[in-house]
Amino acid sequence: MNPIRTIRRLAVLLAGLAATVLASIITASAAFAWPDPPGGPAGLYHFRPTTPVVTRTVTHTVVTGGMPGWQITLIAVAAALLAATVAVLADRARASCRQAATAAA
Repeated sequence: MNPIRTIRRLAVLLAGLAATVLASIITASAAFAWPDPPGGPAGLYHFRPTTPVVTRTVTHTVVTGGMPGWQITLIAVAAALLAATVAVLADRARASCRQAATAAA
């Protein structure tokens, strides 16, 4: 195998891993964030329990648009079938080009 091709594949692999780690770090920083403790930054150590304040939250869900789940599923299945079809056609075209080149030699 050509050593340049090996180095190129290794570089692409490392770039992909670096992008994956970077994306994980960016998204995980928000996922592991903690709210400030009650009473300020040192409130965890100087917290005096008080009577809890009870608040009642009323949530009204308003749905004015969007797609039903069956349509989303249908689009995902169609996209998967289209991708598989394109992959098979590309593989067959590539194989036919290789076979023609081998027969000519």
